[in-house]
Amino acid sequence: MAQSDKIFNFDQEDDFVGKVVYVDTNRQILDAKSKTLHLAKVGRLIAVKIHSTSEEWVIAFVERVVKNVSSSPLLNREDTSEDGQLTEPSASQLNISNMVYITAIATYKAQKGIEEHFFSRSIQNIPDIDADAFCIEGDNLERFMKLLSIKSKSDVSLEIGRYSISDKARAQLDGNKFFQRHAAILGSTGSGKSWTVASILEKAAELPTVNIIVFDLHGEYNTLQFAKHLRIPGPDELNSIKDSLLFLPYWLLNSEEIQAMFIDRSEFTAHNQVMMFQKLVGQEKKAFLESQDKRELLKTFTIDSPVPYSLSSVIAGLIELNEEMVQGSRGLKMGDFNGQFSRLLARLDVKLTDKRYGFLFQYPESLQLYSSFYKIAQQLLEFRKDEKGIKVIDFSEVPSEILPVIIGLVARIIYNIQFWTNEDERQPLAMICDEAHLYLPKVSDTNKNERRALENFEKIAKEGRKYGVSLVVVSQRPSDISETILSQCNNIMALRLSNKSDQNTIKAFMPDSLSLFADILPTLDIGETIILGDAVMLPSRILLDKPRVENRPRSATIDFWSEWSKSDKTTDFEKSVENYRKQSRRNEN
Repeated sequence: MAQSDKIFNFDQEDDFVGKVVYVDTNRQILDAKSKTLHLAKVGRLIAVKIHSTSEEWVIAFVERVVKNVSSSPLLNREDTSEDGQLTEPSASQLNISNMVYITAIATYKAQKGIEEHFFSRSIQNIPDIDADAFCIEGDNLERFMKLLSIKSKSDVSLEIGRYSISDKARAQLDGNKFFQRHAAILGSTGSGKSWTVASILEKAAELPTVNIIVFDLHGEYNTLQFAKHLRIPGPDELNSIKDSLLFLPYWLLNSEEIQAMFIDRSEFTAHNQVMMFQKLVGQEKKAFLESQDKRELLKTFTIDSPVPYSLSSVIAGLIELNEEMVQGSRGLKMGDFNGQFSRLLARLDVKLTDKRYGFLFQYPESLQLYSSFYKIAQQLLEFRKDEKGIKVIDFSEVPSEILPVIIGLVARIIYNIQFWTNEDERQPLAMICDEAHLYLPKVSDTNKNERRALENFEKIAKEGRKYGVSLVVVSQRPSDISETILSQCNNIMALRLSNKSDQNTIKAFMPDSLSLFADILPTLDIGETIILGDAVMLPSRILLDKPRVENRPRSATIDFWSEWSKSDKTTDFEKSVENYRKQSRRNEN
């Protein structure tokens, strides 16, 4: 092989670290030279020669460095001086060894020409005892990282930043593998999660028919210039008809979701409430289909079918049963369900008259039509070239007690429409689940509303990739997220995490050979991440690109001391109180 074809041109004096003295399946120990021990820093890359006659190497990370000092066997006896005092052994009488523990993560083999170089994340050959090991530094590091970039770069590459150990090499992900096999972006508050999401979206927006939906819980992403913005309407917008408002009529809720909103399972009469509520809803849906002459659907529709129906008629039926008196042998007596629905009816009245729930129960009449579901589907899923394919749904004005149900409802609608779309017409889409710990908690921590959302998302996590539906889970508390969902995320971007339980959660999803990365998490800089998974050629520490200023989300940490130093800042408390009353920060009426 010509010298110019080599990625590695190691200098025996300056780059040589040591020889292999211990070999395990994926871990080795080097007996290092003192002269170049400074090169073997924790987290640095080491190349270990496989065969002396070929250009094949095992690529490894330095896991830890240990200096062992022991006395010579000749010093086991007690040496004394002429005055009877014990003498200290001299430096020449001590055995000093530098042990460098390394973890093998990949195999590299040089072929003809730089484009033909073979690189694999599997360990195909284990180094022999006494194999030479070199530190990948300087020009060797730059050529190697550029090789990774070349191997990653293609029409599916997603460039996200630069490698922390090499300023001159850009880092790419495989865009297909990143989205099709689910991903998680995890990091403490202030670590750069929102910027990371915005940066990825900014680059995806350049694709002609990108299809991404962002679940925005706090209105952080309404600054994105390249996105179409949808909003769950607040109490002051119930009479508005705008393309940017996403009403979700109650008839889109399936039986489990609507029961979670209204029925208290701890009540003694809960089973009767469930039974009669479902029966009346089914009757009303059937009556609606008959009125629309949709008789073919009567053969297949179920209680969960997204068919409009009159909730007021259901309530009227419950009132009738709750007050029913029947003829007995001695006169009138209470019916079988008399008095059993009183609490249910009270809860229904509270929810239906609460304007915070208006997007469910006080929507425009046009959304009670059979065809209104088409409009909602288009709002969520349309991806025409002349429209913005990235959609941000603002859930910030949804009451927190039903937030999981509503987010789960939107996810279920998206998945089911995608499932029932003909395969040749199906456009893959990704859902960015921001603040996922708020609605995708561990099963043991869930209430009835959260369970409904969790069931929908767990189904998508397990089956979505077959139908072109992907999840990108974003959270500051990975330890609070459903293990089922996290376990399906084959790509993890871990930013700085200081909480021990969160670090352990990340560590649990790493192979043992890569667990050293978990120890680095608390030391990462803002916007710096550890990336592992199918989408990267090599587990890497990467400094992420920042989005452009005009696309940065409203999530920056407030500078307390700087703000307190301002002498002319005032607050309009009257406006604040009115915003509180109307549950909105928007200025329009």
